[in-house]
Amino acid sequence: MSNSSSLTQFLLLAFADRRELQLLHFWLFLAISLAALLANGLILSAVACDHHLHTPMGFFLLNLSLTDLGCICTTVPKAMHNSLWGTTTISYAGCAAQLFFFVFFISAEYFLLTTMCYDRYVAICKPLHYGTLLGSRACAHMAAAAWAAGFLHALLHTANTFSLPLCQGNALGQFFCEIPHILKLSCSHSGYLREIGLIGVSVCLVFGCFIFIVFSYVQIFRAVLRIPSQQGRHKAFSTCLPHLAVVSLFVSTGAFSDLKPPSISSPSLDLVVAVLYSVVPPALNPLIYSLRNQELKDALRKIQELLCPSEGLGGRPVRAGLEK
Repeated sequence: MSNSSSLTQFLLLAFADRRELQLLHFWLFLAISLAALLANGLILSAVACDHHLHTPMGFFLLNLSLTDLGCICTTVPKAMHNSLWGTTTISYAGCAAQLFFFVFFISAEYFLLTTMCYDRYVAICKPLHYGTLLGSRACAHMAAAAWAAGFLHALLHTANTFSLPLCQGNALGQFFCEIPHILKLSCSHSGYLREIGLIGVSVCLVFGCFIFIVFSYVQIFRAVLRIPSQQGRHKAFSTCLPHLAVVSLFVSTGAFSDLKPPSISSPSLDLVVAVLYSVVPPALNPLIYSLRNQELKDALRKIQELLCPSEGLGGRPVRAGLEK
């Protein structure tokens, strides 16, 4: 295949050569995707049904769950299909679509996490201005800006990447379509440099958001430590620590994937790192939030009580028995 015009498909990296391991990967990815779908679905239901969560943080958490579902549904189904049927192919159009939607959801999630950091900063450091700075219209505008920025970011990268002539074969060293691995197939020096320039702009934007997050949390923790009551400090930490944990998981895995030195790079390591930043965070985010956010735990408990009858054997309340 001499150029991109003759490419009809790409070859993705297989998880394993042995059939038993391929099936193991299929069942593992199935379990992770089902857990992510269930957990994020519960978050969406809790925020939509419980009026106590009709807050700016609840609204942003709903949007975050949508991006998590998008990330899982973009990369995992094709990987499961290939592992189940023992194939490694993806069509040219399918690869372009997968790349676009993955960059779109990942970018939107990072911008939403930055916006959620601003929400926590205003709530802790400027509580008297919270209703003014984060009204329903302002929240809608910030969420729309995050989604729009993610869309524009994905569109620019996808259009530029797939406009490059590809003459280095069609084998991608990853289990899903990713920009660096497609660039390795390019034979256009100017197009390659153009994409590197776009990546440089993206890195600057990501770093700017990261600096904003770090600065905001320095101010947040300074304000929290000045709260006189222990209960007040606990409530503040319970709403801030889940967000900080999600940001740390998202940034650390993504940064390691992009910045790891070539000397330690290998197909198996690239595969593990890609799973860590593309599959694991969407599955863990709901768990992190539900464990630390008391209002969210209460809402999830209400949903559980609606789905599971509270009456046990003999008509005794199960919950009351457990509490004893």
